[in-house]
Amino acid sequence: MSSAPRDVPSRFAAALASLRHPRLRPEVHLVEVPGPTRVAPWTAALEGEVFVGGDEVATGRFVVLHDPAGQDTWQGDFRVVTLVRATLEPEMAADPMLAEVAWTWVTEALGSAAVEVRAVGGTVTRVLSSSFGALAGTPDAVDLEIRASWTPLDTALGEHLALWADLMTTAGGLPPLPEGVTALASRRHTVGQ
Repeated sequence: MSSAPRDVPSRFAAALASLRHPRLRPEVHLVEVPGPTRVAPWTAALEGEVFVGGDEVATGRFVVLHDPAGQDTWQGDFRVVTLVRATLEPEMAADPMLAEVAWTWVTEALGSAAVEVRAVGGTVTRVLSSSFGALAGTPDAVDLEIRASWTPLDTALGEHLALWADLMTTAGGLPPLPEGVTALASRRHTVGQ
């Protein structure tokens, strides 16, 4: 017996449509990947990379969860779940304010974007890697990981995607674009193609 395809909820379809043509910096490259299957009835996910001069400086994941019935912990029927990873200079590992500063990147991005959210939460993790023995010549590295999630109050998730991409570029060390300057869209991203 074959099962009939599920009807996509109209709010989820609207959210997906808003993600189709993001305005991102040219250093940001996106690819659509399968969303998690056990967290919500409807999901979508993108992976991102930030390249500068051919070098990858940050990576991440942007996940949209939708449960038409809503979930109490989300305080709504959508949840955006993000991950950003970047390797920083080793001297930054000693900075006791690194986690607080990285979390400020999240709250400032949410505050400066034209989005309304609730139930913002997340973690900032830093790992200092020192090499020994046969790897002793490898320089120390600090890996920063920012996990953040929030509940959007509407289905216009394109702005949420853009602020996550900006968060990746910030973590990757790119300076912010000057006020009023819009980066040309990357030709390499595959979302909506």
